[in-house]
Amino acid sequence: MTTKQIDYCIELARTLNFSRAAENMFVSQPTLTYQIRLLEDEIGFAVFERSGKGASLTPAGVQFVSFLTGMREDLKRAIEQGQNFSAKYKDSISINMMVRQAVFFLPEAMRLFSEEYPEVQIIPQFQYENGMDTFLKDEADILFALKENTRQIPGIRVHNLFESHIYLIAQREDPLAQKNLLTEEDLYGQTLMVGGGSPPALSAVQHRLIASGKIDYFNSADHDTTLTNVAAGRGVCLAPGFLNDHSGQFAWIPFGCKESFSCVLCTHKEDDRPALAAFIETLTKLYREAVAFPM
Repeated sequence: MTTKQIDYCIELARTLNFSRAAENMFVSQPTLTYQIRLLEDEIGFAVFERSGKGASLTPAGVQFVSFLTGMREDLKRAIEQGQNFSAKYKDSISINMMVRQAVFFLPEAMRLFSEEYPEVQIIPQFQYENGMDTFLKDEADILFALKENTRQIPGIRVHNLFESHIYLIAQREDPLAQKNLLTEEDLYGQTLMVGGGSPPALSAVQHRLIASGKIDYFNSADHDTTLTNVAAGRGVCLAPGFLNDHSGQFAWIPFGCKESFSCVLCTHKEDDRPALAAFIETLTKLYREAVAFPM
């Protein structure tokens, strides 16, 4: 199956008309018809039903074209990425994290790094779940992680990045937003959103508050759902500081507790590239110098 055949198939599925699809693809109708037939012969089932009025998708064709469309978009991005890389870069370093704000200083680190290593491309990758699996499969060069999740994993180096504390997220007009530091008692009578894949340290605080019997709570599927509920006035939530995007949309109030999160960067032990070491140093230096930055 060629990329041209894939493009012809997707266009015919869109127009359901051989003449119009051929015109849009700048080929003759016999050429398009022949290429579609070759494609169907190769895969072993009919994608289209032909009629005097044009074409329609078979049930199998509906599923097949849906898959083809997604595959074609992935292929297009891969080609574009390859073109960008070949034109300017000699090497690349990928960093995997769950959300952009987790490594707040990443854009600045990329800018500074590019001044010293203009031929090396930094590629951010975002994966809310299963980031460690991706890293261990060598599909990422750097992984942002919590130190507790990196213990007893062979073949990796762990680089300390920063210590992240727990904050209460509330609407900016909430009376709690006027406080500089919150205690457990401040949350009595509040509705607290919990769950959503909370790390152990945060879960411990949530369970302690729930056990008091003095707060209401409900489960929230994930962090984005939680923020939507906060914006809708349905409650408040506790979150690690590394999720703060510093946009000012919500109030992030420090919560007084002993629990915190040791945030680290993981690299593969066998990866001794000077550029990788330089990028890690650039990023960790930015965090060392940001002593007063809330995290």
